[in-house]
Amino acid sequence: MGFRLPGIRKSSSKVVDEVPKGYLAVYVGDQMRRFVIPVSYLNQPSFQELLCQAEEEFGYNHPMGGLTIPCCEDAFLELTSRFNVKFH
Repeated sequence: MGFRLPGIRKSSSKVVDEVPKGYLAVYVGDQMRRFVIPVSYLNQPSFQELLCQAEEEFGYNHPMGGLTIPCCEDAFLELTSRFNVKFH
């Protein structure tokens, strides 16, 4: 037998890390790697194009339960790295 602690439940579902306020979790590539990105990326025209591609491919049914971006990880990282460059 055993005992149960109040408020502690076993869960068969995968525990997902929390996303900080102001950020968004997306899944990218064949391996569905999870990235946590600033919501400010949503304002970038090139990121909006990725969102349009995601809508065309997945509609509003994303298999990972979060936003799935249909591109390879390298392309995603290269694109988002340009958002972090500050011009003087």
